[in-house]
Amino acid sequence: MKLSDFDYELPPEAIAAEPARPRDSARLLDLDGTTIHDRIIRDLPSLLRPGDLLVVNNTRVIPARLAGRRGEAGIGITLHKHEGGADWQAFAKPARKCRPDDVIRFADGFAARVRGRGEGGEVGITFIDPHSGVALGAAAIEAGLAAYGSMPLPPYIRRPDGSTDADDRDYQTMFAAEAGAVAAPTAGLHFTPELTAALADAGIGIAEVTLHVGAGTFLPVSVENIAEHRMHAEWGHIPAATAERINAARADGGRVVSVGTTSLRILEACFAARCRVCEFADETDIFLTPGSRFGAVDMLLTNFHLPKSTLLMLVSAFAGMQPIRDAYSHALDGGYRFFSYGDACLLRLDPAARAEAIAGSHHA
Repeated sequence: MKLSDFDYELPPEAIAAEPARPRDSARLLDLDGTTIHDRIIRDLPSLLRPGDLLVVNNTRVIPARLAGRRGEAGIGITLHKHEGGADWQAFAKPARKCRPDDVIRFADGFAARVRGRGEGGEVGITFIDPHSGVALGAAAIEAGLAAYGSMPLPPYIRRPDGSTDADDRDYQTMFAAEAGAVAAPTAGLHFTPELTAALADAGIGIAEVTLHVGAGTFLPVSVENIAEHRMHAEWGHIPAATAERINAARADGGRVVSVGTTSLRILEACFAARCRVCEFADETDIFLTPGSRFGAVDMLLTNFHLPKSTLLMLVSAFAGMQPIRDAYSHALDGGYRFFSYGDACLLRLDPAARAEAIAGSHHA
């Protein structure tokens, strides 16, 4: 399958620069097979059934963007994966100015030593005290990021002076608890306490998983044959209690509704590895494209995704290529707002993409 199969024309004015206010007033494209309905997020309780279970990602975005200097050269660093201790993988700009053992200073007492340079602007760094050269502890790194880091907004949300105080609030979901992401699980941005209360009143549950979203989510696919693309790995966790709720909901005839592609990816990674949903804690580089099978999720709430992106491939695999093309065409014609701060769509799993059922589970 070719990368060009996932291209579409997107006018710049369709990219949302600010979220809807209130969050649950965003528009919702409801795609049911090949039928499209225009709704709003607040309609969600009436679109689901008692016994359905929403699964949200509780990752918290860290202030992962840093501006530093190596001598006289300015270096921009965006963290994307914690490797343990003081070690991180990051994207550097310009990466060509980063050599092994170079020290990038962010502030007095807060710096990083370059361990090595990879492909695509990627570098390995270790946070250090620049005076002693000693690796910093977790508390010092957290304090340094809080003091000198900024919210790692996607490149298409343009802020000439950097992220704002409003972005610090807007680019976190109400579920954010487990620090570690460098990009928000944006479908969760639409939720409010009022919406979650309405869902509870309608008999619809909410369970949590964690997937620490990496900056690799913004990297373009650079190969025309998508089978040659390699995903960056991200760490995720399905608690035992969440797995139990998912399996119980299905046993009782309920549907599993993933809030966002990140929740879906950790659930489907678990299913692919274990052939069921269970407690799970591991890295995943799962790459879902048309022809993939889904065994853990029945419905997907997700924003509109970039042309030629792995996430557009995922939703095309989930709901069908032609229905997604039609939905995106409808959204563009109808003035929907795209990407992280934009509107959302509600998708049902294409029956042809369903994996063999888990023993004892129910698919609706």
